[in-house]
Formats: sequence, C-alpha cells, structure tokens
Amino acid sequence: MKEKKASLLLIYTGGTIGMKMNPENGTLCPFDFSQILDEVPELGKFAYKLDAVSFDPIIDSSDVEPVIWQELADIVSRKYDDYDGFVILHGTDTMAYSASALSFMLEGLTKPVIFTGSQLPVGAPRTDGKENLISAVEIAAAKDEDGHARVPEVCIFFNNRLTRGNRTTKLSSDEFRAFASPNIAPLAEAGISIKYNDPAIRKPSDWNSPLEVHEKLDTRVGILKIHPGITPEVVGDILCGSSTRAVILETYGSGNAPSKPWFLDIIRKAAGTKILLNVTQCFSGGVNMDIYANGKALKESGVISGGDLTTEGALAKLFHLMGNLGDNKEVKRLLTENLRGEM
Repeated sequence: MKEKKASLLLIYTGGTIGMKMNPENGTLCPFDFSQILDEVPELGKFAYKLDAVSFDPIIDSSDVEPVIWQELADIVSRKYDDYDGFVILHGTDTMAYSASALSFMLEGLTKPVIFTGSQLPVGAPRTDGKENLISAVEIAAAKDEDGHARVPEVCIFFNNRLTRGNRTTKLSSDEFRAFASPNIAPLAEAGISIKYNDPAIRKPSDWNSPLEVHEKLDTRVGILKIHPGITPEVVGDILCGSSTRAVILETYGSGNAPSKPWFLDIIRKAAGTKILLNVTQCFSGGVNMDIYANGKALKESGVISGGDLTTEGALAKLFHLMGNLGDNKEVKRLLTENLRGEM
C-alpha cells in the first residue's frame, strides 16, 4: 500500500523570513508566499503537499496582539482535519509570546504546530531562513512507526534546535541563535540528521481526541520588574491599579524582593483582590520562595510561585486561565499545575 503523502499548511504572519530585497532601491518587501517553492526550491525535494496562506496585511511582530493569536488558532482549527501539521512563519520579536499563547489555546493537539522565522530575509545570501524553514517543515511532517506525529506540540524551530514554545525566550537580536530554552533540553536537534529527544516530547493520552480551541483571553495583566530604588508609588500603581486582575512579579534570583514594610504592605493589599505570580528575572532556574527570608515573606503575603515559567509563558497562562475562569481562586490553583509542559 502506497504511503500517504504528508500535507502541511504554511501560515505566514509576517517577519523577516518572508521578505525580499528590492534590487532597485534596496528596501525589503514581502514576497507572494503562494510562490514559496520559487523562493525555497529545496522544499520541492520533499514528497509533501505544501499549501500556504498569508495574513493580509502581514504583521510586524512588534504589533502582534491577542487578536492575532485568535486568528491563528482559528486557522489551525478550521484546517486541522486537512493537514498533518502546521508551520507558522512569524517575526522573532514576539514569537515566544505567540508560541506560548497557542500552546494554551490549542488543547489536545495531536499534530505539530511549529513556529519559525529568521534573522535575515530568505533571499539574502547568508540567510538562516531557508534552513529554519526546511527543517521546520521536515519536523512538522515527521511521523513515528505508528503513523503518529513525532512532535504533537506547539514548538519553535530556530538555529538547528526545536524547543517547546512555552519554554522558550528570545535570546539575541542579532545572532542566528535567537532563541533559547534554558530549563529544558531541546525536543529535537538538526544536524546531518534530525535527532528527536523523545522522552521530553509530550504525547496525547488519546490520539483520536478532538482538538479543543480556547479563544477567550483576559489580558488584564501587568508586569512589575523589581529593581533597586523602586518606589512605593510605582509598586502601588502597578499592583493596586483598578485595570489589572493579575500582576507578574519579575523578582531577583530564586524569587526574592525587598522586605521593607511598605513593599510587603502593598503586596498584601494587592493579594487580597488580585492574582500575584512570581517569576525570576534570571535567564535560567526558577522561583523557590522557601529558600530565603525575603522569598518566604512574599509567599506568606499571598504571592504564587511561578516555578521556572518564562515571563512569556506566565503571561500566556494567565491570559488563558483568566479568560476561561471567573474565580481567582481557581486561577491561582491551576497556575501551580503543569498544563502544557510549561513548568
């Protein structure tokens, strides 16, 4: 029996990867993504069925908002039964935010949703775009011996590494290694061959379960980065503002913050009505508020540990939980549970 040809949908939202340089004036302009095989003919060597859709207008990733995530989730949902996997081409500035958001919005995934992009346009002589796109496509089409998707997760592929979307953060604005996932090993690495880290890849308990899409998002979240010299006015404005339902505290080290009475007074006041989630400013590691007295003071004041959540993952998780739950107590409970491999 002839093996069925894998079918993939490429979704171009915008970003450097989809740009070409105008030879007359040197400006970057988006190319017609329906002609992707003309720009990356190497894709034609795969025995895949490749279709492409493009946002109109395309979006600079610094302009990405939750409505874009809802549109992406809607496209994946509508096309879910027609394709074996999805590759989303996206600007790098907010790619980790978008991948984190989609990981929570798409529940019960049995197919890959791979984000990728580039630091140089796909038509540039030294572009990283071709390699990123080609490998992302190959991974999105990969199946195991049972015919199931090899990586049924929302991921980011960049610079030869596949990482879980909600565990990834942008590392550099000018290196090909633009992203890193400091607290978990890559799910796959592309060298001469693609090596999959199968024990780290999340698999569904039921491969026949339907995709469930959660498009409701509550974005009333603030972020407070703790820093020396922070004032009561700044802390109070962010933590006690009437327009926020939750605040992410980016704290020092393993989850520490000032122990001054005024600071803890504001924390206790805010924790009475809001959700306060503690994540570390450090690139790697996580929050443990039981190690130091300053961390314990936050815990005792009602702050929830975010463990090793990235800021992007924490924001997406709050948006998702708050959008679907009106009870702050239930949101707080679920924040401590590992829902999509984010912790």
